[in-house]
Amino acid sequence: MGFGRRVHIKTDEEVELLRESSLLVGKTLAAVAERIRPGVTTLELDAVAEEFIRDHGAEPGFKGYGGFPNSLCTSVNEAVVHGIPNDKPLEEGDIVSIDCGVLKNEFYGDSAYTFAVGAIAPEIQQLLDVTKECLRLAIEQAVVGKRIGDIGFACQQHAEKHGYGVVRELVGHGLGRSLHEAPEVPNYGRRGNGPRLMNGMVLAIEPMINLGRKEVFHLEDGWTIVTADRKVSAHFEHDVVVRNGQADVLSSFDEIEKVLQH
Repeated sequence: MGFGRRVHIKTDEEVELLRESSLLVGKTLAAVAERIRPGVTTLELDAVAEEFIRDHGAEPGFKGYGGFPNSLCTSVNEAVVHGIPNDKPLEEGDIVSIDCGVLKNEFYGDSAYTFAVGAIAPEIQQLLDVTKECLRLAIEQAVVGKRIGDIGFACQQHAEKHGYGVVRELVGHGLGRSLHEAPEVPNYGRRGNGPRLMNGMVLAIEPMINLGRKEVFHLEDGWTIVTADRKVSAHFEHDVVVRNGQADVLSSFDEIEKVLQH
């Protein structure tokens, strides 16, 4: 997952194309959310996503990316990210982080949401809630005049206040005509450190927060990253444009949460 060196500032026209791709990811995840229940397999969810993306005139952004075999990354329980969909049924009490990308009109959308499968333990629900709050707090820092370290600091401080581990090996990123552009956006950092945020920068901000320790390792499939202590991990991701005063969030969880509230 190489990052270019140069940050590409986006024009207003490019931002609107990125918004269209980002919103399509949210709609895709909502279509997937309708199917999440005990007994369903992540491969079935993957098929739903791929069909939905293609029906909306887009390409799956992840399929074939670096050799990845599927349209969704489906990371269950202790899997942090990059889980490969398989035919093992989800079980009551599981959580599944679903990361989805689309490519439409030459621009990528990239967003993730962690879903409960049936009823989950209260301590796991709290991890999901706090990880989502980490994302909100990080986005609040994505404004002109701040730095990349401010985003990571906001996320890290909130997660660690609850005793959670913040994954170091994986980071958010710039987004545009490439799925991963400069700059890298870590979920940890020091205030006032790192590259300065500029108007028109588009960032994928994606806290990956572990119930236990921060350490992770790679499984032998070459993709899946799991927690070293095998405790569960949560992941939420939005695409945002750095602006004066307040970030412009391009992706949306609204459609997903409409499904989950029913």
